[in-house]
Amino acid sequence: MTARLLRWLGALALAFSAVGAHAADLTVTVRDASGRPVADAVVIVDAPGRAPEPLQVTINQRDMQFVPSVVVVPVGSTIAFGNLDPFRHHVYSFSPTRRFELKLFGAGQTRPVTFERAGLVAIGCNIHDAMQGFIHVVSTPFVRKTDATGRVVIRGLPGGTHNVRVWHAQLRAPGNQLTLSADAARTPTLNVPVRLRRPAPSHHDY
Repeated sequence: MTARLLRWLGALALAFSAVGAHAADLTVTVRDASGRPVADAVVIVDAPGRAPEPLQVTINQRDMQFVPSVVVVPVGSTIAFGNLDPFRHHVYSFSPTRRFELKLFGAGQTRPVTFERAGLVAIGCNIHDAMQGFIHVVSTPFVRKTDATGRVVIRGLPGGTHNVRVWHAQLRAPGNQLTLSADAARTPTLNVPVRLRRPAPSHHDY
């Protein structure tokens, strides 16, 4: 093996190492004022990245609830609203990101809606006022929803400091959202304490 080839291989290894060093994972844990994990918090990191491909997703109406109640989808995705209840629903949104109205449809029926703009879409049922759901339409791959442990891992973040937005339906903050900053390469974990409002009563509370 010649000295020139050795130098080239060494430079190539260094380049790959540098590329890897620029990407880092960020673990975010969201807990309430009592230290309990907060599920269904949406964590978005404002970092440059390739827009994800659109998805086909289903939100069902079951037991007078949207299931799941919080959904994250890429721009261009289509959501099928399915009715699993033995009575009719009337799903709508007045959100500027995507206004729509799915007039009365019965058990076993579905209605599709496509979401072409990024933003938050609040959904409800015109018959059952306690029903509430949220759709986050995003153009970034760096977004996740917390699980039952209140935790997400955002993988492959580019180097540098980025805004980290944490949203939850009951979060006590303007727009139900907190904005922090983080550099995953320097600080790979971020603990976010939040204050939550009491949730609106569901039909089970009546």
